[in-house]
Amino acid sequence: MIVAHVDLDAFFAAVEELDDPSLRAKPLIVGGDPHGRGVVATANYVARRFGIHSAMSCAEARRRCPSAVFVRPRHDRYRELSRSVWLTIREVAPVVERTGIDEGYLDLSDEAPDFLAARRLAEAIQTAVRGTTNLTCSLGISSCKVVAKIASDRRKPAGITVVPSGREAEFLAPLDVRKLPGVGPRAEQRLRPAGIETIGALAALSDDMLAKLLAGQVGLELRDRARGIDGRRVEPVSEPPVSISHEETFDRDVAERARLHEELRRMSDSLSRRLNDRGLLARTVTTKLRYGDFTTRTRTTTLATGTDEADRIHALACELLDRALDQRPGALRLVGVGVSGLGTEAQLALV
Repeated sequence: MIVAHVDLDAFFAAVEELDDPSLRAKPLIVGGDPHGRGVVATANYVARRFGIHSAMSCAEARRRCPSAVFVRPRHDRYRELSRSVWLTIREVAPVVERTGIDEGYLDLSDEAPDFLAARRLAEAIQTAVRGTTNLTCSLGISSCKVVAKIASDRRKPAGITVVPSGREAEFLAPLDVRKLPGVGPRAEQRLRPAGIETIGALAALSDDMLAKLLAGQVGLELRDRARGIDGRRVEPVSEPPVSISHEETFDRDVAERARLHEELRRMSDSLSRRLNDRGLLARTVTTKLRYGDFTTRTRTTTLATGTDEADRIHALACELLDRALDQRPGALRLVGVGVSGLGTEAQLALV
């Protein structure tokens, strides 16, 4: 199998630069209010030189680069160009699994007999995308998904990295362990104190040591992927999720509404990013509350039109939370927010 991972370079920022070329030489940040609690959706490569990255608070980004230009996201425009990009890619490589608005996997096995041909195909994809949209993309090519995804990030922007069959483990070994998809903050907290700093070190763990650090099937899968072993196929058809949610259980019950609103802000930002990644809008917002006695309440509201905006989701979630707490005051052990009634802009227009 020959798999490619396609990643549009700093997509949101690139679209803003495309529509306003005067922004190209400036540090550009797409995100929320730098004077409030907004977060960075993406930053162009000029801004990244200041250490600015996605999910950083806009306030911190402004502190690191006071001269940065901040613009609010224009999701309708991003979806429009994303559709053009993926239609173009499918004309060159028809087996596509989109995993976000700006990234996805391609199965090149039927189009390219070997890795040299796959590189040429990747170059053709870059040329086609640039010709259609004036946007650039980077591609990683390998025998499996996990290596292709990591490889696509190695020579950004507009790069191509090929990892031929048999070279997967060698390519991965020197990379920081956090580069491996699936190794999040919790896994990192277990691995680094044990001296596991690189993907190669994770790959070399014995069964006994692995069980101590990352027990169960998850640990086995991560070690396999660290060795360049990933049997997942490119799935060209995937059903959109029915709902997306995020919740937090507190160490101690929380009664302060300001703290609860802050938690809902963080969750709303996360939901917005996940909706954007999938090119989806949501028509229904639900807030979940669990009291100290484990009683659980949910409050829901449905919109006339879909949204993927973090500020809108947050405002509705807080309104629902306040309404529930007005009806039954008390400290909460858990709070959560979810979105449902999901679909693309075109799908929801038919509802």
